[in-house]
Amino acid sequence: MKENAYFDNASTTWPKPEAVYVFIDQFQRSHGVNPSRGGYAMAVEAEAMVIQTRQLLASFFGFTGSANRVVFTANVTDSLNMAIAGLVGPGEHLVTTRLEHNAVLRTARHLSRDQNLAFTQVPVDPYGLVSADAINAAVQDNTRAIVINHASNVTGRVQSLQAIAEVAKAHNIPLVVDSAQTAGVLPIEMSELGISVLTFTGHKGLFGPMGIGGMIVAEGVEPRVTKYGGNGLLSESEFQPDAWPHRHEVGTVALPAIAGLHAAQRWFNTLGESLAAPYGLTHPEQARVLSVALDEDALDAPLNTEHHRIRTRDAIKHIHRTELDHLSRIRTALKQYPHVSILADDSGGEYRANSQVSTLSFVSHQVPTERIAAALDADFHVCLRAGLHCAPLVHEDAGTLASGGAVRLAPGYFTDEQDMQQLLDGLDDVLA
Repeated sequence: MKENAYFDNASTTWPKPEAVYVFIDQFQRSHGVNPSRGGYAMAVEAEAMVIQTRQLLASFFGFTGSANRVVFTANVTDSLNMAIAGLVGPGEHLVTTRLEHNAVLRTARHLSRDQNLAFTQVPVDPYGLVSADAINAAVQDNTRAIVINHASNVTGRVQSLQAIAEVAKAHNIPLVVDSAQTAGVLPIEMSELGISVLTFTGHKGLFGPMGIGGMIVAEGVEPRVTKYGGNGLLSESEFQPDAWPHRHEVGTVALPAIAGLHAAQRWFNTLGESLAAPYGLTHPEQARVLSVALDEDALDAPLNTEHHRIRTRDAIKHIHRTELDHLSRIRTALKQYPHVSILADDSGGEYRANSQVSTLSFVSHQVPTERIAAALDADFHVCLRAGLHCAPLVHEDAGTLASGGAVRLAPGYFTDEQDMQQLLDGLDDVLA
């Protein structure tokens, strides 16, 4: 039996590609200085890596504007706080939904209490989907932003960004997208869809480390600055510089975490290359050990961003298909227990590629949620998350709030057959 059969990838992906661990250590040892602060070679090269990472991410997310509008933050919660507080002011209105994470729910509540911000939470249907018509009906004259969770961290259901983006465009209202569960799992064409602010975190589907996230802000969208401090630019000024990305980045950036995100982007590219090559990669374990070398000369070299966009999309689609195969097996196993219900399950059958990420939550009407989680952990070493998953309204609508939430399972790209067997054996032992 494995020491850890990991099924908590909706919380954070684990393990990371080996290249991410190696590159963080290597870069920290060779270039672990403060970027954009000094003019010596190490600092310049460190800044070059940060700049290149912005360019890689802009291409990865289909953003055709300046890579300077890729802003690094601590995580997606930090990004959402900055976006919402920067776009919606006192007495103005925000449209969001009942499927949101507390990153949005609590931000809206605090701004409502402290700054008289008004907000509408659009309901979802029994399958966990938001209607674009309902979003449209919630828009008011003073609505200043629409915030949508691309995929639920409880049910894994994916929203139609295109339909919702069309509503936002029709009203000329900025659309803010929380991609915490979809970045690196589904292709996102930010500029093509007309997304105003795309928020992301590094430690989930992007296979980076914790402590790094970001927001990409479309040209013409200017959120107010909500943080202030030094960033090595115009130190003589008494106020925050207006130049992007420095207007929203204060203090020293998380260089080791950015290096990890940089390595992960290059790993996606290498994976895409391998998938396209004859007799190339055939198994995720081969992908996990794909190497990404530190090449100082390459940090200043021009990037082929179109090549990066194409290859990383090949990798994303491959990763998503692999994860959905795991999820389908889990769903089939759970369906054999009559007392088990899957939250927002689509009774239509197989998971469709663009309707679901590899996350599902379930409850048993005979075995308490906490007992299922405890037994799977203690007896089968299955790592999962049970509870409310920081999304209480999803559980309120599903009727699972008062009973302590649900058991969430989220297989990942590196989930292997032994992980699956431990889980399926555990489910059979606990639920049968």
